[in-house]
Amino acid sequence: MPHSSAAPLIGSLIRERRLAMDLRQGDLAERVGISASYLNLIEHNRRRIGGDVLARIAQVLQVDPALLAQGAGGALVDDLRAAAATSGTAGRQAELDRIEDFVGRFPGWAAVTAATQQRVGQLERVVAALNDRLAHDPHLSASLHEVLSAVSSVRSTAGILAETEDIDPDWRLRFHRNLHQDSERLASGAEALVAYLDGTDRPGDIAMAAPQEEVEAWLAERGWHLTEVDAPGGRARITAEVAALASVAARKLAQTIVDQAAHEASILPDARLKALLATQGDDPALVARAAGVSVISVMRRMALQRGSAYGLVICDASGTTLFRKPVEGFALPRFGAACPLWPLFTALGRPMMPVTALVETAGRAPRLFRAQAISESRLPLGFAGPELREAAMLISALDAIPTRANVTPVGSSCRICPRLECPARREPSIMTDAG
Repeated sequence: MPHSSAAPLIGSLIRERRLAMDLRQGDLAERVGISASYLNLIEHNRRRIGGDVLARIAQVLQVDPALLAQGAGGALVDDLRAAAATSGTAGRQAELDRIEDFVGRFPGWAAVTAATQQRVGQLERVVAALNDRLAHDPHLSASLHEVLSAVSSVRSTAGILAETEDIDPDWRLRFHRNLHQDSERLASGAEALVAYLDGTDRPGDIAMAAPQEEVEAWLAERGWHLTEVDAPGGRARITAEVAALASVAARKLAQTIVDQAAHEASILPDARLKALLATQGDDPALVARAAGVSVISVMRRMALQRGSAYGLVICDASGTTLFRKPVEGFALPRFGAACPLWPLFTALGRPMMPVTALVETAGRAPRLFRAQAISESRLPLGFAGPELREAAMLISALDAIPTRANVTPVGSSCRICPRLECPARREPSIMTDAG
């Protein structure tokens, strides 16, 4: 009989406790009042156990029955299975059917293995974030240039003072003054750079690098929804939040998003949107046709609903991201240089042609997503003016491939993508040993 996953290791714990007490299996069975064969099945986790039998075994083994009943932790087993799933070939060769025995016999080492797996995942996310910042952050580049410039100036001035013995007193005073000023500039630049990289002086420990990030952090704090924008008093509350943002540019960007949300809510109210989603499914093109609005407007409304599980990325004709609402498992780079295989960029070259793709993210724990993208054009100055093109990609997680359709492997950016043989690779990855 299969055992419950809630306490899968009771038998293993019983066996380890019996061996620690130097009890033979037959002796324990006799004291408990059950057959040795039945105890053998229990110890190999092939029979359920509870109630009076568990209480008698616990009494003989001098252990709290509750500890046996809880097992060694189903969560630990799940963590080890996750570690195997993200370890490539080694994980596929692991003895998954013996995980429970491993946890039961070596709970300490099992906990260390699971903790290491979690730590590796955390470090990979940190590497991704730092790479994104170091490789693509123009503000960081400018700050480093300022620090290096000050260092060079200090070194040059100090070299002159150290190597020249007969400097005129006035020039020596001037060099000392320059050295002091450059030292102050170096100290100020270094402090600003450390504060920028750390970001702990900001609410929520968020290191802002651009107004767009500040706006997205604000939206993240509100759960990525603006559903109350058309409710009585809701617009005023949101406007007050916008006014509290740190930079003028962020306030302007946020106000644009709020105005856009209010306009789209007025032409497609929440009740109407939910009714159309119920009848048309989650196809934004069908909802847009029924509502008489643009597809990108529907995508935005779907992604910014309260509790929405959709991710959303919007870019302009240059491929620069204008809006990023993340979804778990689908990494979005902070400063452009995104994976060129995203359907978002395919849609840019096909205005008003929908692009749907099943995509699998790269990494130790690949995830499957459905990406729906479309590009729309507008002529704000008429035919005499430029065409402004915008593309949006709605992202939703999938548990399994619905059909044997093609799955496109994608990443976040080339710098941290482990797929070395990708035909779209622009530069080597720092996540592998290969160059």
